[in-house]
Amino acid sequence: MNKMRKLRFFMPIGLLLVMALFGAIVMLLWNWVVPSIFGLTAISFWQALGLFALTRILFGGFGFFKRARMMHEMHHVKNPIHKKWMNMSAEQRKAFIEKRRKFGFGCPHPFDMEENDEEHRSEEK
Repeated sequence: MNKMRKLRFFMPIGLLLVMALFGAIVMLLWNWVVPSIFGLTAISFWQALGLFALTRILFGGFGFFKRARMMHEMHHVKNPIHKKWMNMSAEQRKAFIEKRRKFGFGCPHPFDMEENDEEHRSEEK
């Protein structure tokens, strides 16, 4: 058997063993801590495995967000517009933002809104 075939064979077995280990750890910790502190009942291995999966889904995401963040960072490295933005001076950035606002991109600046409100009030009188 070559290395790839061995890896394909042992990867699911290793994954199941790791899941069983985490389920056992959750069960032991729960049964050791929670009943004595909160007065709740002890849980079984399968309940612990379900609890572990639920917490990973709700809070951990099984590492998907880590990959997404890495992809986002890699996108900035390869993005030529990001490189151009980083090389702009503050005045050039401000001019770029103002140019985009003329075409309807972004939200208006709060000071611009106050000026527009004053003009609108004077027109009403």
